[in-house]
Amino acid sequence: MNLEVAYFASGCFWCTEAIFQMINGVESVVSGYIGGNIVNPKYSEVCKGITGHAEGVKISFNSDIIDYEDLVYVFFLSHDPTTKDRQGNDVGSQYRSAIFYINQNQKNTLKLVLNKLIEDKMFINKIVTEIKSYMTFYSAEKNHQNYYNLNPEESYCSFVINPKLLSLKQKLKHLIKKN
Repeated sequence: MNLEVAYFASGCFWCTEAIFQMINGVESVVSGYIGGNIVNPKYSEVCKGITGHAEGVKISFNSDIIDYEDLVYVFFLSHDPTTKDRQGNDVGSQYRSAIFYINQNQKNTLKLVLNKLIEDKMFINKIVTEIKSYMTFYSAEKNHQNYYNLNPEESYCSFVINPKLLSLKQKLKHLIKKN
């Protein structure tokens, strides 16, 4: 197994985590904080927008099953990369759209995918996703890990996450894990 790592921020990490957990070849998803300027931020600080961090995820994936390019497409197709510091009702820099690459190959792949999305006019508005070199990732508190699977009846999961998962299952059914 060829395990690799990817870092994405696309709004609430509960949504992002749930989305990538259903992708074939993704071995683990950890919710956390990335892109900020303090050490070991807490959820209460990140929510106030005072740390500079985005809610994000660390994805470990088997590149023999899924490649980084496909994960980047999942990222772009699972949220609105054209709104700055906002996803739905979640507003603030902690909900920004960002990708943190860990090497030149990932950076090159990001540029190719981004250019293809622009060329194909996949989005009406300009993509505002930040593309940055990896910054320290801090795991979120335990109660934020695997949130959707542990709280499927919670209203945020029902009204926000479920529609995203259904939409993605239709758009990218060839990438979804078979149960």
